[in-house]
Amino acid sequence: MKQRLVILLLSLTPCLSSSCQQLPKIFLVGDSISIYYTPFLQTDLSSTYSFSRKISPKPESVADQLSDPNVQGGNSHMVLEYLLKRYSEPDFKPDIVMFNCGLHDIKRNPQSNAIAIDPNEYRSNLEKIVTLILQHHAKIIWISTTPVDDKRHNSISKEFYRYDRDVVQYNEIAKSVCAHFKIPIIDLYTFTKELGPGHYIDHVHFDEPTRAQQAAYIVGFVNGISSISR
Repeated sequence: MKQRLVILLLSLTPCLSSSCQQLPKIFLVGDSISIYYTPFLQTDLSSTYSFSRKISPKPESVADQLSDPNVQGGNSHMVLEYLLKRYSEPDFKPDIVMFNCGLHDIKRNPQSNAIAIDPNEYRSNLEKIVTLILQHHAKIIWISTTPVDDKRHNSISKEFYRYDRDVVQYNEIAKSVCAHFKIPIIDLYTFTKELGPGHYIDHVHFDEPTRAQQAAYIVGFVNGISSISR
C-alpha cells in the first residue's frame, strides 16, 4: 500500500490528454488524513474530474510526506499562505477547491496547554481562505476534521496533545463559516465516528479499509453536488 501511495501521489501532475482537459478541475488541500485517502480518491474521481492536490516536488517516503509542509495543508494559516502563493501563479485555475484544516490548529502544548491557533484566528483564517477562493471564481467544498481518540493520541504523541472536544469546537466554527458563505460540507467527522472504534493505525491516522470508505464517501458527495449543479 505504501508503494501505491507514493506512486499515485507522484502522478498527480496536470493531465495533458484532451479528454482529461475537458473534465472540471478539482484541487485538494488537506491534512495528513487526506494523504492516506488520496489514492482511493484519485481513482474514484478519475471518470468525472481532473484531480490534483498539494504535493511535494520531490519523491518521498510515506513518512516524509506526512510531515512535509509541501504535501499536507498544515494549520489554517499555512493553508491561507499556500493558496495565496498558488493563486499568484497564472495557471492555477481549479474549478473546485476542496479543503480541510483543523488537526494542526488544535495542537496543544503538553506543558502549558496552549493551543496552536486559537478559535478567533481559526475563524478569521477560514474566512480569508474562502474569500480568496471565491475571488478567483472557484467553487468550494469543505471537509470536516476527523475524530481524535484522546487517550490513544496523547499516550503516543508526546510532542503535542490533541483533544476531540477541540475537533468538535473547530468543526462548529467551520460549519458557521460555511453557512455564512453557503459552502457545502462533507461531514467526514460524523462519517468516520460512526464506523466505530478500532480503526487507528497510530495516534490519529486510519487503516486502509477506513481510508477507502472515507474516499468513497467524499466522492459520493462531490458527484452528488456536481449532478445538482448541472
